[in-house]
Amino acid sequence: MSSTIRVAVAGASGYAGGEMLRLLAAHPLAEVGAVTAHTSAGSSLGEHQPHLRSLSHRVIEPTTPEVLAGHDVVVLALPHGASGEIAARLPGDTLVLDLGADHRLTDADAWRAFYGSEHAGSWPYGLPELIVAGDGSGWTAGRQRDRLRGATRIAVPGCNVTAVTLGLQPGIAAGLIDPADIVAVLANGYSGAGRSLKPHLLASEGLGSARPYAVGGTHRHVPEIVQNLRVAGAPDVRLSFTPTLVPMARGILATATAPLAAGIDPAAAAQAVREAWATAYAGEPFVQLLPEGQWPSTGMTQGANTALVQVAVDEAAGRVVTVTAIDNLVKGTAGQAVQAMNIALGMPEASGLDAEGVAP
Repeated sequence: MSSTIRVAVAGASGYAGGEMLRLLAAHPLAEVGAVTAHTSAGSSLGEHQPHLRSLSHRVIEPTTPEVLAGHDVVVLALPHGASGEIAARLPGDTLVLDLGADHRLTDADAWRAFYGSEHAGSWPYGLPELIVAGDGSGWTAGRQRDRLRGATRIAVPGCNVTAVTLGLQPGIAAGLIDPADIVAVLANGYSGAGRSLKPHLLASEGLGSARPYAVGGTHRHVPEIVQNLRVAGAPDVRLSFTPTLVPMARGILATATAPLAAGIDPAAAAQAVREAWATAYAGEPFVQLLPEGQWPSTGMTQGANTALVQVAVDEAAGRVVTVTAIDNLVKGTAGQAVQAMNIALGMPEASGLDAEGVAP
C-alpha cells in the first residue's frame, strides 16, 4: 500500500457520510476516492454537503461494488441491512468500514429480534477503547484496539452504544457496579435520526421540544450495549435504555447509573470508583475523565473525536452515576471509523482526528 490511502465513501449524501468526508479531507495520509449514493447519484456533492468546499465539485456515483472496488478503504455509510450484500462483493484485502449496524452483533438471534432480518455475520468491533476481559478464548484482558490491527472488515459501533459503554465499562471491569440493574437515559441531537424527511424531524416540531423514542427496551442499540458490557466482564446485564431527542443538531449526553456491587459501602466508595475510571482511561487519547466537580456537556465535544466522562457515587441511592458526552457524528460515528481505520492500517491512531471541541 502506498503512503497515501484512497478511500471511497458510500452514502456520501447523508450525515454520517458527510462527516466521514469532512474528516478524510483533512487526513494527512488519506485521499478521497469515489463518493457514492443511491437516489442522489449524478448530482454534485456540493448540492448535498455544501460545507465540504474542497469536495463540492465531485459528482456522486452510484453505489455499486464496481465503483467501490480498487480503493484501499471503503466506507459504507448506508441504511441498516444494506451493507452486507455490497461488502460480500468487495475484495477481501480491502479495508471495509461499516458505519451501519449490519455486522456489530455477535448474536444472530438478537439481530433478528431487533432488526427483523437475517444476520449478515460479525466483524471485528471498532471501539478501540472497549475493555476486553479475559475469557479463556486466547484473549487476555486488554483493549479492543488489539483486535483491530490488520483487520480488513470493521463494524463501527452505534453512537448511543459508544456513550453508554464508555461511561459504564470501568465499573464493570473493576467489579464495582452491579450490571443487573443499569438505567441509561440519553439526550440526543437530531442528526442521530438521519436525514430522512419525516414530520417529527422537522424544525417546527423539534424546536423547543424534547421527545423520547424507542421506549421500553425496543431501541436497536440495546443488544449492542449489553454485548459490550459482557465483553468488559459483566456476567449478566439488565438494561433500561431511554433515548430522547432534544433540540440540538448533534451531540449525545448519556446519564447511566447502576448499583454499587454487593458488599461495597456507599459512604466509602467514592475514591475507589474514581480511581477505577481514572485508571481505565489513563493514556487514552480520546476518552477523558474530567476533573472532580466538572460535568460534561455536548458543547464541549462538538466537532471532536472526544468522549468526556464524569462519575460520582450517590450515597443515598447506593448507585454509581456516570455522565458521558460525545459528538454523535464524530466519536459516535465517523471519527471512530477513522480511528479504527488508522489502527487497522498501522497509522498513528490520532491521524486526521481532533480532540479539541468547537465553541461556542
